[in-house]
Amino acid sequence: MTGAADCSLGAALRALRTELDLPGAFPPDVLAEAADAARSPDLADHLDATGIPFLTIDPPASTDLDQAMHLERRRDGRGYRVFYAIADVAAYLRPGGALDAEAHRRVTTLYFPDGRIPLHPTVLSEGVASLLPGETRPAALWRIDLDGDGVAVATDVRRALVRSRAKLDYAGVQRQIDTGTAEEPLALLRDIGRLRAEQEVARGGISLDVPEQEIVEHDGSYGLAYRATLPAEAWNAQISLLTGMAAARLMADTGTGILRTLPLAPDGAVARLRRSAHALRIDWPHHVPYAEVVRSLDPGRSNHAAFLQECTTLLRGAGYTVFEGGDLPDPAVHAAVADLYTHCTAPLRRLVDRYASELCLAAAAEKEAPEWVREALPALPKEMAEGTRRAGTVERACVDLVEAALLEGREGELFDAYVVDVQDRDPSVGTVHLRDPAIVGRIEGGTAALPLGERLRVRLTRAGPAARTVLFAPA
Repeated sequence: MTGAADCSLGAALRALRTELDLPGAFPPDVLAEAADAARSPDLADHLDATGIPFLTIDPPASTDLDQAMHLERRRDGRGYRVFYAIADVAAYLRPGGALDAEAHRRVTTLYFPDGRIPLHPTVLSEGVASLLPGETRPAALWRIDLDGDGVAVATDVRRALVRSRAKLDYAGVQRQIDTGTAEEPLALLRDIGRLRAEQEVARGGISLDVPEQEIVEHDGSYGLAYRATLPAEAWNAQISLLTGMAAARLMADTGTGILRTLPLAPDGAVARLRRSAHALRIDWPHHVPYAEVVRSLDPGRSNHAAFLQECTTLLRGAGYTVFEGGDLPDPAVHAAVADLYTHCTAPLRRLVDRYASELCLAAAAEKEAPEWVREALPALPKEMAEGTRRAGTVERACVDLVEAALLEGREGELFDAYVVDVQDRDPSVGTVHLRDPAIVGRIEGGTAALPLGERLRVRLTRAGPAARTVLFAPA
């Protein structure tokens, strides 16, 4: 990307922040309260678990570290024990204070190519509340026992002080495990991750392995790449899923909680997906479940990648649902997880997780949930829906801007692409993936139906940060 393009992109990103009315700098009273909280957290009920050798696994540049883990074999030889420490944000936030109110206004951390808009002031989120290596930190410490097949057989969570020994990244973890140099607590990530993936298959859950379009920074400029998920990321995600499911069960047992729910896809959506499979020449016998078909796909093949992209339509409609008084909502499960599930593992970056942690801590201690938690519950689903929508808008807008800046001045050029989506109402309009550069864009202007899953020569008709998007037409 040229210097001029960088400048225009920077201006467009600043304009985007203003246009979307996103939070700016934290108000002085919030910063003052955060500074006070950083000096004097509430550690009254925290046990000393600093002897457990925790580690974190995150992208290399991350400093807002929500989770740390330690994995071991159970002493009775009957399975595994998962220790999962989650940053204890509530140790620093005074309910009803300025810091708490600002978190409810922001709801989630927002990510941009040139920075982030954090949920909490960085003195907390990247400082004293983050599970940074070598530092003693307050946490909600989960202990989940698994049998030899990876089934959870016992769960406990309590407040504790923990200390991470190492900050690892996914590529390094994958390399250690593949070469056999990982010590047992880390090597067990593969064993437990695979067992949990088998449990996911058994209960009918599904994890989509869709190549992600990612903004990458190099020497002050931004580009795009398709990033394939490493096995270590999937294994790590299974630990987070395990904890979210354990938390949901704990709340369900006490009759009060907040779930992450996703209704089953309607028959019409599944029928449309079957038509797409047929068009993409993917074998889907009528007796084979959708999840089994997805697990058989290779995202490196263009028609399979296109179908995986189509599969994401079945995951739309996820939300947060509160229940009180013992009766679970309908639906109660998350269709992709195929079980009860909640978000509780990222409280530094997502508002709802702090409340889920507090509900679980109270349940495990056989106590009533704090009044400030119960009072906030009814409004949380709407707050989270708005915050999640805003985060999605920011993510897509940032990718659109980088795409447009990368292709600025190249209108009229031809590119090789493949068609990943075709509109039902107008099959001459759809979406194409370019391999190089890693662009996903709208295509329109042709007279014939687009060939779903097929390679296609396309012409760039619109680009540039001013346009904020790219547009292609069949060549």
